[in-house]
Amino acid sequence: MHLRRVAQLLIGLFLYGVAISMMLRAGIGVGPWDVLSQGVSLRTGLAFGLVTNLVGLVVLLLWIPIRQRPGIGTVLNVLLIGPSAQFGLWLIPQQTELWSQILIFAGGLALLAVATGLYIGAGYGPGPRDGLMTGVNRRWGTPIWLVRTIVELTVLAIGWALGGSVGVGTVAFALLIGPMCNVTIPLLRVRRPERKELVTT
Repeated sequence: MHLRRVAQLLIGLFLYGVAISMMLRAGIGVGPWDVLSQGVSLRTGLAFGLVTNLVGLVVLLLWIPIRQRPGIGTVLNVLLIGPSAQFGLWLIPQQTELWSQILIFAGGLALLAVATGLYIGAGYGPGPRDGLMTGVNRRWGTPIWLVRTIVELTVLAIGWALGGSVGVGTVAFALLIGPMCNVTIPLLRVRRPERKELVTT
């Protein structure tokens, strides 16, 4: 069971990075956090994958004041998604035809939902960004939807100002990723065997 969970976690994180690269190569807009990473990458000249890692690390530091504890999945999220996204960018060419842009983006979005279900379903802790939102909710009682909206709108605005790609894909991501993950996370959650209590008479 433990081996299966570790394998599911690692596969999920690898596919997550590849999914991000697919949506980037589609060129019709990406999710808010990727807009930020893309903007920082354009301004600094650093590789997108490295910026993704650095942004994850900064967000992880924000867990300290809200007393959120990372799991092994959280740490591996910070370390592995950036390199896998960079690998995907190396592997997948930039799309220029509208039909291929839509196809690659849709495939990336679907893969991201599956990857999210895999890595969260493994049960080793949320990623830095999701953990920030759930941590604020637990610490101060702010509704998750409100925290997510404020954080992602702020991140999106900063990323757009830095030159990140905002488009119809950004809107599609915002509208669809929640419902899609709502299906994949329960579907791919690893169910641990319940401990049977010893009954003595």
